[in-house]
Amino acid sequence: MAKVELKQPIVEEIKGFVAQAQSVVVVDYRGLTVEQDTQLRKACREAGVVYKVYKNTMLKRAFEGTDFAQLEQTLEGPTAVAFGMEDATAPARVLNQVAKTADKLEFKGAVVEGTLYDVAGVKSLANIPSREVLISKLLGSMQSPIANFARVINQIAEQKEA
Repeated sequence: MAKVELKQPIVEEIKGFVAQAQSVVVVDYRGLTVEQDTQLRKACREAGVVYKVYKNTMLKRAFEGTDFAQLEQTLEGPTAVAFGMEDATAPARVLNQVAKTADKLEFKGAVVEGTLYDVAGVKSLANIPSREVLISKLLGSMQSPIANFARVINQIAEQKEA
């Protein structure tokens, strides 16, 4: 069996993730302990992030013709990728959280919704709260004035009754 035939299913698997992903974060995982790697994979699973280690040549082939092809210059040395399926900033957030205790984990770059980010950009993305948190903050800030307005109307009605 030719090597190309063996590699094709792997490239197809990556293409499947690429087709669904809103973002891809590329990291160097060299130096992580087994325990740190296990924690990283668990945190990714819980956040709906697909975390995989692939050969750079496979990633380059799968990224061809997509927004993620911009990551080609980051694909050197040991490479792991995190695909953000539901939440575009989740991979950066999860990996950054793990990197606080696993200092060997290093960002290489990311593409989020078509935009290429360098290491500093990825770290900035990591500080953006999840979509759910942002929506709840927005709703909370909208609800407060409405509740205050209702209290004022109620007080006016009570004064008129008295």
